[in-house]
Amino acid sequence: MRLTRAAVLARAKAVALDGVRRLNCWWAPISICRDLPNIEVITFSVNGISDLEPLNQCQNLSELYLRKNNITSLNELFYLKNLPRLRVLWLSENPCCGTDPHRYRMTVLRNLPSLQKLDNQAVTEEELSQALVDGEEITAPPARRNVGNGCPESTESSTAESTTETESELLNFSLEETNKIREELGMKPVPKDKFSSFSPRETDCNRKKRNNVLNAILLLTKELDAEGLEIIHQTVGRRLQAIRKKELQEE
Repeated sequence: MRLTRAAVLARAKAVALDGVRRLNCWWAPISICRDLPNIEVITFSVNGISDLEPLNQCQNLSELYLRKNNITSLNELFYLKNLPRLRVLWLSENPCCGTDPHRYRMTVLRNLPSLQKLDNQAVTEEELSQALVDGEEITAPPARRNVGNGCPESTESSTAESTTETESELLNFSLEETNKIREELGMKPVPKDKFSSFSPRETDCNRKKRNNVLNAILLLTKELDAEGLEIIHQTVGRRLQAIRKKELQEE
């Protein structure tokens, strides 16, 4: 799935990209923001976003909503430090929030002291003062390296335990989302043993992409009427028949 310039213009009802002021998308590459110099409000929650570099030229950006993405490092805030009009940031439910909410909030406010609201909570003068003491100053962007499958990764290594937990969460999330969608379409749930048979062979990058697609589909099904859901039901049914037929031929 790809968010094209034409799709952005159609969604924003604008005639040129420099006329786009607000953008709200599921499963959209954040790279499109490089072409939106006058964007003011961006809602990219649940998109698998891990890199905020494309935002560093959005000088008119005032509100940024990035809940439930894959932002692993608070060093990504480096790309937001020079956005003079940024007043609202929603970053919760990202890996970078960590297990210490106080440290997380203080670090964000130390680096973005112009924020008026963080994670739907108003910022106080007392917090801004405390952030100078408890927050960590971010002076450089996160280091990255490219791996064989083309997915950028942080150079910071994680423990084996956290890696195992992340992979488990991805697997369970995919199964849960898949069965929610199947339930919406009136289909039987997929047993965990059958579902997990192909998941371990996927790369983390592919699993994250699939999770985002499943999320988007689940959200979009709520917007469909009975006729639209019936079309999806028939399409999914034909797709499943083709997959089962292929599996039988391979056995």
